[in-house]
Amino acid sequence: MLKLEIPDRTFWDEANEEFIKVKGAKLALEHSLVSVSKWEMKWKKPFLGTERTREETIDYIRCMTVSQNVDPEVYKFIDNKTMILVNNYINDSMTATWFTDQKGRPTPHSSQKITSEIIYYWMVSLGIPFECQKWHLNRLLTLIRVCEVKNAPSKKMSKKGIMSQNAALNAQRRKARGSKG
Repeated sequence: MLKLEIPDRTFWDEANEEFIKVKGAKLALEHSLVSVSKWEMKWKKPFLGTERTREETIDYIRCMTVSQNVDPEVYKFIDNKTMILVNNYINDSMTATWFTDQKGRPTPHSSQKITSEIIYYWMVSLGIPFECQKWHLNRLLTLIRVCEVKNAPSKKMSKKGIMSQNAALNAQRRKARGSKG
């Protein structure tokens, strides 16, 4: 959870020709599947892998807000410093788990467009409980990936690989027993 404090502000309302005071707020934000789903419902485009305008980003912060009774005007006063904090929170992995490909290199990101419904499908097909929809999104995606890796069938070794492994085991056993054959 990210906690932000937006201070009180006063601004000039040209339409009514008056100063308006907006009471600040303490915002508690959660970057979760629930937040992404709310945002995609409004904007009708995938959240992940999509460039967002400032307006869309501010609206996502609104979707992330779990604080109650927040004046909608408060979101107008989110500055660049606060945006950086929010983006850092969104991009944080929130886990110690990482993945590599077969050669030990980090895995590349998929080019598939991922929507909240795709993630919900993955949760259902992997038996992940719906209470996880409130987790930090990156942590949930890591859990999904772990389930996929652990559920994947083991890869068969080639004949050459099996022979090499057996030769190494035989050599280790000969050495341990002091045997030549």
